Amino acid sequence: MIDPHLADLRKTYAQRTLTEADVQPDAVRQFRAWLDEAISAQVEEPTAMTLATVNEAGQPSARIVLLKGLPDDAGFLFFTNYDSRKGQELATGPLAALTFFWPALERQVRVEGRVEKAPETLSTEYFQSRPRSSQIGAWASPQSQPIQSREELEQREREVEARFAGQEPLPRPEHWGGYILRPQRVEFWQGRPSRLHDRIVYEFHGEGWRLTRLAP
Repeated sequence: MIDPHLADLRKTYAQRTLTEADVQPDAVRQFRAWLDEAISAQVEEPTAMTLATVNEAGQPSARIVLLKGLPDDAGFLFFTNYDSRKGQELATGPLAALTFFWPALERQVRVEGRVEKAPETLSTEYFQSRPRSSQIGAWASPQSQPIQSREELEQREREVEARFAGQEPLPRPEHWGGYILRPQRVEFWQGRPSRLHDRIVYEFHGEGWRLTRLAP
C-alpha cells in the first residue's frame, strides 16, 4: 500500500547543471573538486559516505563511514576495525561501493571499485593522530561482535585506560587500520527539474577514464 504522506514528499532540483564541459578528465580529481565545494558550502558531514560490501552468500550490507583522504588522487581512504563485519566481508570479497550525498548542493556521487588495505605506516600515523579517547575506544570495542551490556563495554574501556595509563600516543591495534578503495567506476549526479537529472559516469579502461552521459 502506498503511503500518501511519503508518496507526496517531493523536491524540485534546480540549483545547477552538469555537462561534459564542466568536468575534469580524471574521476578522482573531479570528485575532489566537488568535495571542496561541499566543504566550502559547509554542508553537514561532507566526508560521510555509505560503504556497501557483500558477504560470501551475496548478502549486501551498508553503513556510513568517513572519508579520510584521497591518496595520490587515485583512491578513497577510510579506517575501521579489520574484524568488523565490513572488514570480514572485504577480506573475502574486496569489491565495494561508496555513495556520497550532499542534498544542500543537490548532488550525489557513486563509486565502485576494489579495496585494499592501506600501508601499515599510514594506518599507524592516522591512529596516533586521533584523540586519545578514540584510540582507547578502538582498543576497547570488539566491533560488530555481540556484547552483554553497555556496562561490559564501559568496563573494557576502563581496563584499556588502566593498561595504557601515562602512555601517549597508544600503539595501534593489529585489528585496526585503513583501506583504500581503488575506483573503477564513478558516477556524478546533479539534480535537475522534472527528474531529468544530469548523470555523468567515468569508467576506467587501461590507462585512462572514459566518460559517458546516462539517462536519469
